[in-house]
Amino acid sequence: MESQPSASRSLFRKILGFFFQGLLLVAPISITLYVIWRVLVFFDGLIPLKIPGLGLLIVLAFITLAGAVGSLLIRTRLSKLVARLLDRVPLVRILYSSMQDLMSAFMGKKKKFTRPVLVVMNRENQLMKMGFLTEEDLSALGLGKAIVAVYMPHSYNFSGELFLVPADQVSPLDIPSAEAMKFIVSGGVTRV
Repeated sequence: MESQPSASRSLFRKILGFFFQGLLLVAPISITLYVIWRVLVFFDGLIPLKIPGLGLLIVLAFITLAGAVGSLLIRTRLSKLVARLLDRVPLVRILYSSMQDLMSAFMGKKKKFTRPVLVVMNRENQLMKMGFLTEEDLSALGLGKAIVAVYMPHSYNFSGELFLVPADQVSPLDIPSAEAMKFIVSGGVTRV
């Protein structure tokens, strides 16, 4: 009788975990699209002329201008202020810095997903997996240069796993990193 309540609790936790994972995936996209839509409607209402696509053009120009101004003037000061504020909250600090690192790995000046590699997972069965070399020096972890960090995205999902593997089991791929990412995320369906 004891196993039934714990099994239902386990199922509930799993469903709750899926819900929050879905929320993390859907919320930023939905909120962004909603805000852009509201701004489009706002600008279309301000302009007495009915020119199709003018609102969209204004929003795109505004976003581009905001990006330019943000990168030139505001970003460093604002990001330092936000980082200092968030640095005071222990759990939020970890989440914020992790997300900041992940975003800069994709879009910042410190891009990390530029070196696609092939990792031998099992030599006997010739099992290999594609990934991206993200760090070659793991001395901070006490591992030295014999072990490297390889990020392996999941297929059809926006997540992945980080493996620390012997450097001699990693070989670079001679393909553009964008093509490697498309191939991995598509589950190997996209042609390289």
